[in-house]
Formats: sequence, C-alpha cells, structure tokens
Amino acid sequence: MKAYVDIVKNVLETGRRKENRTGIDTISTFHHSYELCLQSPMLEAPPAYHYALDGGFPLLTTKSVSWKNIVIEMLWFLSGQTDISILKQHGCKFWDAWADENGKVPSAYGNFWRHFPTHEIGEPDPIRAVLGAKSQIHPAFNDQIRWVVEELKKNPMSRRMVVSAWSPGNAQTSKLPPCHMQFILNVQNQEIPTFAPTVDGLPFPPKITGHHVERRLCMQMTQRSCDVALGVPYNIASYALLLELFARFSGIKAGIFAHTLVDSHIYTSKPNGDKSEFDHVPGLREQILREPKKLPRLHISDKITELHHIEALMLPGLTTEEVMSHFVLEGYDPHPAINFKVAV
Repeated sequence: MKAYVDIVKNVLETGRRKENRTGIDTISTFHHSYELCLQSPMLEAPPAYHYALDGGFPLLTTKSVSWKNIVIEMLWFLSGQTDISILKQHGCKFWDAWADENGKVPSAYGNFWRHFPTHEIGEPDPIRAVLGAKSQIHPAFNDQIRWVVEELKKNPMSRRMVVSAWSPGNAQTSKLPPCHMQFILNVQNQEIPTFAPTVDGLPFPPKITGHHVERRLCMQMTQRSCDVALGVPYNIASYALLLELFARFSGIKAGIFAHTLVDSHIYTSKPNGDKSEFDHVPGLREQILREPKKLPRLHISDKITELHHIEALMLPGLTTEEVMSHFVLEGYDPHPAINFKVAV
C-alpha cells in the first residue's frame, strides 16, 4: 500500500533522533497527512496525497497483520467496555500491559467514545435552597458514538460529528493516553465516474462516459503519536473498518478516510548501539523493499446495520469464529510477518 510506504520513507529520510518517555530513542517527524479513497475514484484529478484503493481494503500486504485482532479491538472500542476479559476470550493480548489489577483499562478509547465525562447543572434540593445554595453540578456522561449515528440519520450534512477520546482529566495522568485521539465524520456530495458497460474480452479499465453525484461518508482521524512499524498499520485498517461500519449504520457509502499524523516515529537503537532489540529500522527497510500485493476485499454481513448489532457481538457467549464470520476478508495474501518489539 503506497500510502504506508510513503509514511515509512518520509520518516526514514527526513526524521531526526528524539528521546521519549519509553527510554527508547525514535526517529521522528512532525505532521503527515494523506487520504485513502475506499470506493470508486472521484472524477476530479486528485491531489498527490490522495490514494485510490478502487474498492480494496487498506490492510498491509508487505507483512502479515492480524485481521482478527483489528476486528475484535474495534468492536471492543464500540461496545464502550473497559474490561479486557472479552479481549482475552478472543486471544487478543495487546491491552494486557495497560490493564490495572482488576483487568480494566480506564483510558480505553471506547470508554470515552461511549461515556465521555461531562456535567449537568441542576436545581438544589429544597433544604439546600432555603439555606441559599445555588445550582448543583452533577457528573454526567455523553455517548458520542450513539449521538453521531443518530445525527447521521437525521442531519447527515452536519459539520459537528466529532468523537473525541481525549479527556484531559484522564489523558494528562494516564499510563497510555489516547494516540488516535479524535475522529470527525463528514458527508460530501462527490462527482463519481459513470463507466460504460464492460464485456468479457474488452480492455480494462472500462471507458468513463460521464459522471453523477453521490453522497459519500468521509472520516478524518487525528493521531498525536504514531508508532510507524507497529501501530500505524493497525490504525489505518481499524479506522477504515470503523468508517465502513458507520456507512452501514447510516446507509451512506464510505468515501475518503483522511489521516493526520502529528508525531510519526520509528523506534531505533541508541547511538552507541544499546537497545538494539527495539530497533525497528532494519525491519522497515526490509518491508518497503517487498512488492505490495493486491489489496483484499472486505465483506461485512448484511446482519450488521445498527449499533446494537455490534454491541451484541461483544457478549461473552460468542466464539471468535462466530464474531469473525460477520467480517470476511477476501483475498488477503500478505508477505510473512516481521517482528517488532514493543516499547512500553
């Protein structure tokens, strides 16, 4: 996938050494943005940072990436759960290091997507009012995901469909504050090519005969901290899946996924060679030399049309096979995995 290769090359070629909280040095760059068009290409000439996938799903092919882990994690986020027991049930271990002694991750993305802390102002009780008390402030929570789903159905052209995982009260003290901290949904009227009917044996691609306008559901995600070797391939596929799910919930076809990376970094050894076991540079150099393969196709079950269908999949009784049967990836044939050690 050229978009990812370009990110890797940009950091390797222009990045500068930078220390960070993990004690492992990185090669780091500031700001990179690009777009992935998940459906038919737009008629207009796209900018250089726009990559047309022609219906393919953006799961990396230059190394093997666990599709099961991506699906289970995203469903867990959407369920709003903080307990990692359902992840363990499905063999997903990457949140183990961040869970507390009770097996919970208070900083989990879904917790703030579904239960963002707010407050409500109410009238004081009668006794307190007699004593001169003013209005009381009560803790409350906002279900951002449900609100966005409802807004997409009744007011799809809204510019206010923002979902934030960054709650300062948590993020400023958390062991792992949200990396992909915010996403915005936005519906656009796009000019889509109309193609002449194809007949077996004729040259491909078919001839463009005109255009028509269709609504497309687009998403922009801002990521403050971007582990290029380990995290970013998962983040790209996860949010492409999330966009496809919102497309199901709203009945509007998925369009562009736009990704803004703030601090893109590659972990590397110290100048004296220490910490070489965390050095991701050799593996990435090998990876970008591999020939990308054809992107797979994603088939989501027709039974997935509402948010509560997702929530039902995160109940303890279902097997991994039963959950994954709703999210079939066709034609995924990646190169072998490349192991990168995680800097915690």
